[in-house]
Amino acid sequence: MQIVVGLGPVETDVVQPVLGGDIRFIESPTEAEIAEAAGAIVRAAFVFDAAQFAKMPNLKVVARTGVGTDLVDLDEASQRSIPVVITPGSNTNAVAEGAIAHALHLTKRLGPLHRLVSGGGWNDRTKYPVGDFESKTIGIVGFGRIGRRVAKLAEAFDMSVLAYDPFADIPAENSVKDIVDLVSRSDVVSLHVPLTAETNQMVNAALLASFKSGAVLVNCGRGALIDLEAALVALNNRQLGGLGLDVFDPEPPSHHALFDHENVVLTPHVMGLSVQSTAQTFIDAALGVRDVLEGRRPRAIANT
Repeated sequence: MQIVVGLGPVETDVVQPVLGGDIRFIESPTEAEIAEAAGAIVRAAFVFDAAQFAKMPNLKVVARTGVGTDLVDLDEASQRSIPVVITPGSNTNAVAEGAIAHALHLTKRLGPLHRLVSGGGWNDRTKYPVGDFESKTIGIVGFGRIGRRVAKLAEAFDMSVLAYDPFADIPAENSVKDIVDLVSRSDVVSLHVPLTAETNQMVNAALLASFKSGAVLVNCGRGALIDLEAALVALNNRQLGGLGLDVFDPEPPSHHALFDHENVVLTPHVMGLSVQSTAQTFIDAALGVRDVLEGRRPRAIANT
């Protein structure tokens, strides 16, 4: 019998049938069960550092629900020869739909119009021009699984698609020479890149000055991709027409003046956590754990 623990809330009914056999899953483990565990399935917000690894001397595998490993000490895992399983693709469509939802919310001015109706301001409705997706251009920064799915969804609205990603193959008709070229031509800009030294604060005052006036910016990537102070200035001077954030740095965030702007929509890092995608993420994580414990190589590992 090998024990797999869930460090944080997990979908027990989804995980256990996948593990099956002689592998037992415990959602709320005791300290003794943590020490005994051969595997761990953890959510994105759980910190798996050297101290956590030290509590689990029998650990053979960690499965992370998602692809980001910012809070997992990969060096420590590698030193202990512990693979860190990730689950790429399980929430691709959910995040892409979330990015489009943010962009639509801002383009169609749903926030201000809702407040106008609820506040009895019906006669002021023409003060909030409603935009369109049709014939407009979306610029996608990061053309991996999610970025490509955003492109397909945008094309269904008859949008033109531009993409920038120095590490991806991009069709010639969608490719741009650099990110400045992309933002200067896009009515909507959607961020789908990991956080690295190069992408940290990539959307700063200098880049925002190159945005097409009134463009909508959506971030479903990582919070630190955007300088919020610079974004607030761009909103106030109407260089940005709207800003949608599903991710923050840190999480949960402290209140920022930008949060109160009428052309901002905020969600608490849940666009990838639809009912369907959450179940699939845990299934993929459990499959990765089972593969390691039964001597097979998982489909996706972050540290090897």
